[in-house]
Amino acid sequence: MRFGSFFGLIVAIWLVIGAVAAGQRGYFNAVPAQCSQFATISLNIVAGPLNYMGLDPVTGCQLPRPS
Repeated sequence: MRFGSFFGLIVAIWLVIGAVAAGQRGYFNAVPAQCSQFATISLNIVAGPLNYMGLDPVTGCQLPRPS
């Protein structure tokens, strides 16, 4: 097995575990209405298995406002 395909498989498994953790926290119950909700869901997916080690990434963001 080539290194690239092995690394791709590991990344895919990592992201699936993160998506499962975000689903268990109830982040997929409703469509994210705010930027901070979308960012928190994305960060949880990227954190992957670290969610099960006590990491609970929550973030916020501010969109630029027109002048």
